[in-house]
Amino acid sequence: MKFSKTLAALAMTAVLGTGAAVAQVNVMLPANPGGGWDGTGRQAFQALNDAGIYTGGVNFTNTGGAGGTVGLAEFLGTSTGQPDALAVFGAITVGAIKLNSSPINLAEFRPVARLTAEYLVIAVAADSPYNTLADLVAGIKADPGAAALGGGSAGGVDHISLALLAQAGDIPVADLNYIPQTSGAETVTAIVNGTLVAGVSGTSEFSQFADQGRIKLLAVTSAERRPNLPDVPTFKESGYDVEIANWRGILAAPGAPDDNYAMWVENFTKLSQSDAWKTVLETQGWDDYFLAGDEFGAFIAEETERQGQVLQDAGLVN
Repeated sequence: MKFSKTLAALAMTAVLGTGAAVAQVNVMLPANPGGGWDGTGRQAFQALNDAGIYTGGVNFTNTGGAGGTVGLAEFLGTSTGQPDALAVFGAITVGAIKLNSSPINLAEFRPVARLTAEYLVIAVAADSPYNTLADLVAGIKADPGAAALGGGSAGGVDHISLALLAQAGDIPVADLNYIPQTSGAETVTAIVNGTLVAGVSGTSEFSQFADQGRIKLLAVTSAERRPNLPDVPTFKESGYDVEIANWRGILAAPGAPDDNYAMWVENFTKLSQSDAWKTVLETQGWDDYFLAGDEFGAFIAEETERQGQVLQDAGLVN
């Protein structure tokens, strides 16, 4: 495949588009292959290569578990103080740290760039009796314990979106039967085989399976309908005042050298302005959500506080 060939070329090349020599960048993808973080990291470096911004070697490491906290803990242990060591993470990580009482402190890492925002969709099996979000909420309300619901890691945005939906639908959040999945693909499999009554994931992860007729999408968490999903109503249209987005970004290792850190902030700033990245955003259905450096760091601090309050209000943490 063209993408595989390109990655092979990346691994053999050690030239940085800005002119600085870099033998290889090590990128932690704190999730299993096939998920949103995996796709974000790989697509971002593909676009960096396509745009000629960074054409050096790339070593990806997938370490999933606990909303990215397992991978970030590994990254912290192996990469602190190192140049050219980056990690993908996102909104899911913020909630997972709170829910799992993880010792990970995002303020220790160096914020490089916030890249994307992706809204969530809730889906059921193609032959499910539920055809609207209201139908599904009524079914869950009738017997919350029997209605297994799935999505990403506990405490992540998928989980939070269902907690907010439960609140809007007068369902006790504590009664939800939420079963975390390791990837959007696993969530789809569980929906299709009946293990889950419904599941939540990003639009890019679910839309292809809906196109294949394996699942049907009931609603999206954006304020307005998505251009690539014109027939899918919003949660608000469906009668539930819920709006939430999943954002993803890049961190550098704690203690990374200043000049190397500044170089990666510059690289990703150039990426955000490139045609190659705009093509990725359009193809994946991701929204441009770019923010770099210290401003991104301030955003992370705000999100940590905001999500902590949401989780507390939803009864998911004390």
